[in-house]
Amino acid sequence: MKKKIIGVMLSAMMLTVTILSGCSSGNEENTANSTKDKEKDGTYDIVVMPKLVGVPFYTSCEEGTKKAAEELGVNVIFNGPTVADAAEQVKMLEDYITQGVDAICVAPNDAAALDNVLKKAKDAGIAVLDWDSQANKELVDLSIHQIDDKEYAEHMMEELAKRMGGKGEYAIITGGLSADNLNSWIKYGKAYQEENYPEMKLVADPFPTDEKQDVALSTAKDIVKAYPNVKGLYCMSTPTPLGAAQAIRELGLQDEIVVVGTAIYDDCKDYLTDGALDLGSLWSCPDLGYLTVASAKAQLDGIELKDGVEIEGWGKIRMNGEKDVIMGSPEDYTSETESQK
Repeated sequence: MKKKIIGVMLSAMMLTVTILSGCSSGNEENTANSTKDKEKDGTYDIVVMPKLVGVPFYTSCEEGTKKAAEELGVNVIFNGPTVADAAEQVKMLEDYITQGVDAICVAPNDAAALDNVLKKAKDAGIAVLDWDSQANKELVDLSIHQIDDKEYAEHMMEELAKRMGGKGEYAIITGGLSADNLNSWIKYGKAYQEENYPEMKLVADPFPTDEKQDVALSTAKDIVKAYPNVKGLYCMSTPTPLGAAQAIRELGLQDEIVVVGTAIYDDCKDYLTDGALDLGSLWSCPDLGYLTVASAKAQLDGIELKDGVEIEGWGKIRMNGEKDVIMGSPEDYTSETESQK
């Protein structure tokens, strides 16, 4: 009787092991098939992270990433913090690394603050790109620039200088003090002014505004009050010229203070009309988003990128060195161009 019971128990155990073994084999096969399916259909998960979401500049860039996703057959995750916060970017990137995405394209609020998380991404085999603002050059595979930073900064300073008559006091209003692209435009702009317009004088260090138009508004008013002889405002980051122009309008100083800056046309055209803003300049935001995704896909496809190489969805790319992809020249908006529309 005991032998019979033991025999039944052994049979049951063997059946259980067989069932469990079958389940395990099935799960492993499903995982393998899932990986093979991804490799077969070529679908990449590409994260595109702006400095922050909810502002017109990045919303417009997102449109380009969506178009690229549809045309290039990739999955784009466009997401970022609600305020320009590098610590929040790090936290979100950590999550995407854990999820095992294929590429991360980030516009750093603070390049140094992202060093560790970007190194972690590279160690995990994830393609790393920066766009709009630059990260540590050693930690990225590609760096997507909307324009040549030096050319753009010198162009904007030249536009400010000629409208100021080449002399007088000016101030710089910026979106933030840690963004590499903004700091580059400030550095190159100041150098150009010092070399070419020595009679112009910068009244103080750049004034940060946390990428907020209302802060730029109050900052511009404070500048005018503190420096009554100021004749120009050099505004870097799309919310800043809008806030500065609003301040000039409210103070009735359109004929006394020159305002130039990086601005989206639809946002700034009203200020151009009454002269509160003298010049706004920007590249195509959707194109910047599209180029970022197209470059990430090319990197994942193993294409050796260099100047003049064609990539899917974009055509020939312009490169400066081994990593810098340059989109193209910006478009200027003035009261004159507005009157011609």
